[in-house]
Amino acid sequence: MKDDAMLQGSAWTPLPSASLCSEEPVRQDHTQIHATRRDVAAALDAETAWARVALNAIGDAVLTIDLHGTITYMNRVAETLTGWSEPEAIGKPLSRVFHRVDGKTHNTTITPGQRAIEENKTVGLALDCVLVRKDGSRLEIEDSATPIHDREGRVTGAVIVFHDASRSQVMLERMAYLAQHDALTGLPNRALLTERLSRAIGLARRHRHLVALLYLDLDAFKPINDSLGHALGDSLLQAVASRLQDCMRDIDTVCRQGGDEFVILLAEIRQAEDATRVAEKLLAVLGRPYRIHGHELLITLSIGISLYPDDADDVDTLMHNADTAMYHTKRNGRNGHQCFTVEMNTLPIQRRRIEPGLYRPLRPSQFFFDF
Repeated sequence: MKDDAMLQGSAWTPLPSASLCSEEPVRQDHTQIHATRRDVAAALDAETAWARVALNAIGDAVLTIDLHGTITYMNRVAETLTGWSEPEAIGKPLSRVFHRVDGKTHNTTITPGQRAIEENKTVGLALDCVLVRKDGSRLEIEDSATPIHDREGRVTGAVIVFHDASRSQVMLERMAYLAQHDALTGLPNRALLTERLSRAIGLARRHRHLVALLYLDLDAFKPINDSLGHALGDSLLQAVASRLQDCMRDIDTVCRQGGDEFVILLAEIRQAEDATRVAEKLLAVLGRPYRIHGHELLITLSIGISLYPDDADDVDTLMHNADTAMYHTKRNGRNGHQCFTVEMNTLPIQRRRIEPGLYRPLRPSQFFFDF
């Protein structure tokens, strides 16, 4: 009774239950979680879309597999090379879509993707492999693979990258060509000339014959280039290169040294007069008018000649002596040729330092005519 009276007379009111107190915060947490999940999903979708665009833009074929060796993704290049579309390939065994055989034995080989999963490491570029495409045709490929890991570091699959090996070889050959040839004229560059000159000297030493080096510079090219534009200047250089090649034997080398300078290697000659006859021929052939971009152009040459073994017995000195002789030709009036002599090294002349007035711009009528 006393207790009841105390309870009745008190100001006690029931406390809200724990569930009631936490109901609103819990509802807010669920809302935040759902929103976060939506953001993550949207971010993943955006990342996946970005990855697809990126993988479809690259030049290599890319496909992915899971731990069971099942195809999970292919980019467009992979579709082209295998002959399978991505919808057809997804879910199929790798061995069916990416049927890979040895290029020599034609036996089926283990794919780099399987090795990457089993060994949990990147498998390097494999050579001499042939891909049997969906239609049965065969394609030489080069491929490699890397394992795919989840956030805990566990292997979940592999990505395989491959490309057409024939295109790779073509690219290598193209790069080798560009490393040794002038981009504008297609002529050998100085690197290739040096290699061939060294070989020619070795053969000349063994067989006791001469080698000649002719250093050519186009007279008054700069005013033509400056007055009529670089596009016309480039076309003129290409036309000169073509005429030079037409004058030479197969065993000779015509090189564009740079700018308006060319070098010619006469690999095998019997006497010094052979080189001077070639120089005179070049003066006559290249002195004929050029019709380019609506203009008739006239140019002349300054040529310097050095001989192995008379003037030098190594590549660098032979080149230097031909260059020196060419600048003496310029100093003495241009439009001609001179053979190197030892006395030339004692005369006060330096490369690109020519007496005032020798290189003054010519009047337009002196080097081109409109037609």
